[in-house]
Amino acid sequence: VDSAETSLLNKLIRTSLVESSHRVEILQQDPSSPLFSVKTFEELPLKKELLQGIYMMGFNRPSKIQETALPIMLAYPPQNLIAQSQSGTGKTAAFVLAMLSRVNAAEKYPQCLCLAPTYELALQIGHVIEKIGRFCTDITVMYAVRGNRVLQGTTLQEQIVIGTPGTMLDWCFKRRVVELKKINLFVLDEADIMIDTQGLSCQSIRIQRALPKGCQMLLFSATFKETVRAFAMQIVSNPIMIKLREEELTLSNIRQYFFVCRSWEEKYRALCNIYGSITIGQAMIFCQTRRSADWLAVEMSQDGHQVAILTAELTVAQRADVIQRFRDGKEKVLIATNVCARGIDVQQVTIVVNFSLPTNQRSEPDFETYLHRIGRTGRFGKRGVAFSMVESQNVGLVQMIEEHFQTKIKQLDPDDMDELEKLEN
Repeated sequence: VDSAETSLLNKLIRTSLVESSHRVEILQQDPSSPLFSVKTFEELPLKKELLQGIYMMGFNRPSKIQETALPIMLAYPPQNLIAQSQSGTGKTAAFVLAMLSRVNAAEKYPQCLCLAPTYELALQIGHVIEKIGRFCTDITVMYAVRGNRVLQGTTLQEQIVIGTPGTMLDWCFKRRVVELKKINLFVLDEADIMIDTQGLSCQSIRIQRALPKGCQMLLFSATFKETVRAFAMQIVSNPIMIKLREEELTLSNIRQYFFVCRSWEEKYRALCNIYGSITIGQAMIFCQTRRSADWLAVEMSQDGHQVAILTAELTVAQRADVIQRFRDGKEKVLIATNVCARGIDVQQVTIVVNFSLPTNQRSEPDFETYLHRIGRTGRFGKRGVAFSMVESQNVGLVQMIEEHFQTKIKQLDPDDMDELEKLEN
């Protein structure tokens, strides 16, 4: 699964913002620029229609990144910004507020451009604009994405154009439906994915270089490797840079257990016992192969459980639909194969089950994947529970995980209902 798809699925699976205990670091290049942060949206120079929109979205106060980024983005004269913060911290809503604030609704031509690496991510940003801007009835959005054709010489009335670099390049230089000299705000989202995807960074730079000198530049990235930093400095002149460190995943408040099982059937029996003994909100089950995921999904469905399955042969749209249904609670269990599970954030989940322990090509434990999978169930002081099904010949993997993380994984008897019932208390 590529990084763009993982980013999209993480956006879809979240029901709330990721909280962070880290402070936002500010690296300022312009010492004359006054910097301040806000604790409420009312402190910002936002139109009442935008405040209404943001409250309708369920945001009561700015997130960590919004507190610092919004005053910079909305400042006058406009400031250029490079912001690094992981998915789910509220950065999309932040730059959407900036776009909706910078637009002159009375003028019917493109004024803000936003580039995203994929069709699906562009649509996702557009949905946020439509929600936050629902009361700004004179502001409209156009999508410069594959399948959305415009004829040469068409006059676009929409003030905000969101798209992918290839289509945007075509619209700007070949079809000439976007007049770049009239753009006053340029947003580049998911810069780290742009750099990883062949050709996108060159296309983005070509568009940016044709923009007017006073155009405000906002660049966002989940990571800030040296390649991203170099790319950002090529695109953004005299930026203010802000960084929000990712929360460290920890196993300290997650109770971990394992069962020794001889077969898939025995693993399934242990799973049924967990279900019979513990009140489960939503669960995520990780399988090593598509075959075991399919088998498990059939078994659980036949026993009356509502199950969703995430495997590699699904299209991006199908995966997005599975995630959305799971997020809406239509299915209580999400079964995922290794290839789909990596990097997907499962914060709303109360229980994680490893139907098989994650291993690398050398048949050793994949420590990073184990941490990422189960570390998500015990976030921000909440207690999580993780179960692993282990074949007898693989019990050594459990000991290696214990030693690596300096943690304790307790063995349970798959048929001992009393022991499982104690976990509820």
